[in-house]
Amino acid sequence: MHATLPLIRDSGFPAVKRRRLETLQVNLGYKCNQSCVHCHVNAGPTRTEMMTREIVNDVLAFIQASRVGKLDITGGAPELNPHFRELVRAARDLDVHVLDRCNLTILEQPGQEDLARFLAGQRVEVNASMPCYLEENVDRQRGKGVFEVSIRALQLLNRLGYGEPRSGLELNLVYNPQGAVLPPAQNRLEADYRTHLGERYGIVFNHLFVLTNMPIQRFGSILISKGQFGHYMDLLKNAYQPANLDTVMCRSLVSVDWRGFVYDCDFNQMLGLPLAYKGRQQVHLRELIGRDLSANPIVVADHCYGCTAGQGSSCGGALAG
Repeated sequence: MHATLPLIRDSGFPAVKRRRLETLQVNLGYKCNQSCVHCHVNAGPTRTEMMTREIVNDVLAFIQASRVGKLDITGGAPELNPHFRELVRAARDLDVHVLDRCNLTILEQPGQEDLARFLAGQRVEVNASMPCYLEENVDRQRGKGVFEVSIRALQLLNRLGYGEPRSGLELNLVYNPQGAVLPPAQNRLEADYRTHLGERYGIVFNHLFVLTNMPIQRFGSILISKGQFGHYMDLLKNAYQPANLDTVMCRSLVSVDWRGFVYDCDFNQMLGLPLAYKGRQQVHLRELIGRDLSANPIVVADHCYGCTAGQGSSCGGALAG
């Protein structure tokens, strides 16, 4: 795989500082039942990195001390971590809102047959990968047969109440472009998703989030192989919108890797760019328990243009309306 960090490190990206921490994003491991083309984690079935119970306990201790309102659980397929359900239950007992970044196909994996019911029972918000509403495009990006399984998984979640306005069970879909282009307008694409998935499959959902493909890990390596990396970076830089700086996710979120080390965001985690803290090369989550990170400088590089290009992009979708 081609390394992208040397190509983005000399950055002219503006300085950014933190605000009050609201969300703790935790990567439970890089193992996944899929290997998607756009994956910035380079996750897949052969990855073995997995968060231990000891680090899960550190996560819970940090939540309790910091009083963050949201736990954002990601991977890989985070549900493959044997401590996933324990973490969800404990966080919900602390009255923390839990978000699961779900690839949908995990709901049909052996041993996960009751996963959807567990998520509903714990009232976990589900952000589900669905890079298109057309079968051909989804299977090209995520693997043959993935679309069909994803549709069944969404229908199962709907039967449990997910996506229904009055249920309180939030189901959001996540779109990634097919290649080295910026995503289309979120509101217009959401309307297309609702029409197509609703009329053809009876599927309902709360929101569609459009994400810009980040030029790192698997997607970045593909760009380099195709000779498109420089063109894509120019596209991101030329579409930079300063107004998006005010709402980028790193201002109110920190990302924790499977070992417990802390980063400003999930993308920095994948690039090995740790949180800047008192001149340390790396800082572990347990060292930050009870610490206030407000006004801490955020580590930036040229991949940050991916979050601020056009309508903007973050783990919660477009930043601008």
